[in-house]
Amino acid sequence: MISVEEAILKVSSFFYKAIPISISVENSLGYVLAEDVLSAIDMPPFAQSAMDGYAIKFHDSLEYTIVGEVKAGDAHVVSLKQGEAVRIFTGAPVPQTANAVIMQEKTTVANSTLFLEEQPKPQQNIRPQAEQITKGSLAVSKMSILSPSAISYLTSLGVTAVKVFPKPKVAIVVTGSELVQPGAPLTHGKIYESNSILLANTLKKEGIIDYEIYKVVDDFKHTKTLLDEVTKKHDFVLVSGGISVGDYDYVGKSLKEIGTEEIFYKIKQKPGKPLFFGKRAACFVFALPGNPASALTCFYMYALPMLRYYSGIEKPHLPRVNRKLSHNYTVNGIRAQFLKAVVKGHSVSVLSQQSSAMISGFIEANAYVFVPEFSTEINENESVEVILLP
Repeated sequence: MISVEEAILKVSSFFYKAIPISISVENSLGYVLAEDVLSAIDMPPFAQSAMDGYAIKFHDSLEYTIVGEVKAGDAHVVSLKQGEAVRIFTGAPVPQTANAVIMQEKTTVANSTLFLEEQPKPQQNIRPQAEQITKGSLAVSKMSILSPSAISYLTSLGVTAVKVFPKPKVAIVVTGSELVQPGAPLTHGKIYESNSILLANTLKKEGIIDYEIYKVVDDFKHTKTLLDEVTKKHDFVLVSGGISVGDYDYVGKSLKEIGTEEIFYKIKQKPGKPLFFGKRAACFVFALPGNPASALTCFYMYALPMLRYYSGIEKPHLPRVNRKLSHNYTVNGIRAQFLKAVVKGHSVSVLSQQSSAMISGFIEANAYVFVPEFSTEINENESVEVILLP
């Protein structure tokens, strides 16, 4: 059995990034760029009007002769002489001979004569060519996470495909003869299975949608056959349950039988002591405890950072901060503990529901209070280490 710190270091030592792939920009939300993207054009590609009004070429009078119209999308070129103006609309190309665009609210028109309320300033209301970016300049840098805004920006530059780090293929394997599908009759001795939904939705929240869910009863042959199959097909396997030392816990034995290298088994922590981390060929296996809170804690602390790093995220671990505890707390046990908690401003409070079987505490929790090994009591206003949840 190893410490929390040792477990994190061991998992981190196997971090690796996936081989980049090219995907369409429209489908790249949440992906990490694997290379810089340079702009192939000036943006805007021509001088644009910033509003509806009139483009003018300066002269001494406040009266101008209207000689035409330019609307957004027009390709024709207008050449203005001094004292001339054209009606123009937002986003339309400004004639190269124009000095300014006057907003329509500050003008009046009689027949073909434009009257200004005041002398304009040079270049007012004109978006110059390449104001946002020049051709060949860096648009979005490598290692950026592609947000809706970044995707919109790249699309506006005409980019149709980008090179990114792919998301992993993940198998979720849920074990247990006591589990039944929600909606089925709940007979004595059975419970509804929820860990597959818990892990699947946690993956989806990270943008990982290439996953498959498998379920197996507590049977050695079936467990071994299934784990042999999924470790050949996926980059990562998340197993829920069956990894402890009970007579009907067959996951550890099955993983050993199919040749999975054990990197570590069991961590001096609460919840989530019976965590297995191993490797079979190119597939990494996290065998999580079956209790929901334990499973989610182990996922957040060990599996999630590895999945994130694979996807190109440079700082994959959950962020840690220091906050003052808002009350006294007596620690139950000598193992390191991840206590579900709520951070508000500069303080943090530990929730009452800490059982490894209770997932309900995570509805309110937005953090863990991390308690090191052999701690016995934390006092009010004492600074504690806090791990912020996604």
